[in-house]
Amino acid sequence: MLRTVITGKKYVDLHIHTKLSDGTYSVEEIINAASAKKLRIISITDHDCINAYPSAQNFGSECGIEVIPGVELSCELNGVDIHVLGYYVAIDNVPLIHKLKELKEARLIRAEKIVKNLNSMGIDLRFETVLNIAGEAAIGRPHIASALLKEELVYSFREAFDKYLGYESKAYVKKLTISPQEVFQLIRQAGGIPVLAHPGVTRVDAYISQFIKDGLMGIEVFHSEHSPEQVRTYLGYCKKYSLAFTGGSDFHNDNQNKSEIGHPKVPFTAVESMREKLAEL
Repeated sequence: MLRTVITGKKYVDLHIHTKLSDGTYSVEEIINAASAKKLRIISITDHDCINAYPSAQNFGSECGIEVIPGVELSCELNGVDIHVLGYYVAIDNVPLIHKLKELKEARLIRAEKIVKNLNSMGIDLRFETVLNIAGEAAIGRPHIASALLKEELVYSFREAFDKYLGYESKAYVKKLTISPQEVFQLIRQAGGIPVLAHPGVTRVDAYISQFIKDGLMGIEVFHSEHSPEQVRTYLGYCKKYSLAFTGGSDFHNDNQNKSEIGHPKVPFTAVESMREKLAEL
């Protein structure tokens, strides 16, 4: 049963990225920023990576913030790129760890192919620059954009994506393809709750009913790029199908982001809705 959305001033942010994937802030910097915003609970949801844990939980505890284990995984259906958030996953779950390792290795291969494509287009980007920027993180296109910017091959992060790294660009290379159903099952067998990320951005409303049959347990209702009308629409889905509702800033960094940590304001009841689904599991 979906509860009332507004409960006082207890807010959470359940969608945050660190430099362990394609963000630029460390785990400690993220938690300090969340503390400054007086958030009660956060989740670090790095792409294909749970390396923020358990240190994030330990540091969060010191700062009076609960940190829910989270991850963001990508999948594809009929050529559409779909993102799924996994909450309360067991960070020592062997199948999850193995799959994340596979995805990270695939990201490295993909990044190298993108750089080779850029080189063939006359863009003299060194792959070593990308590797240095990414460090131990799961490499993504933002790291390549940052490398292009560092080597002064573009004037801005946005130009890097608009000209060279977007879905329609000649340099673009598809990610390792896995199905939504596989992602839902991977998260659930790790004891977690699979949640459809920012459906208003990826425009996958037509698939939601099928996703629920395949194991989806929640929808990210509150997101920096969701309009008030979309928020109402996705809350309606959650009520209709008895799904958890979540939300978060999808924060990456100050330059790239359209939002900041803690915005939009996500009520504490979002966490309660997930806990209800956990009880069902």
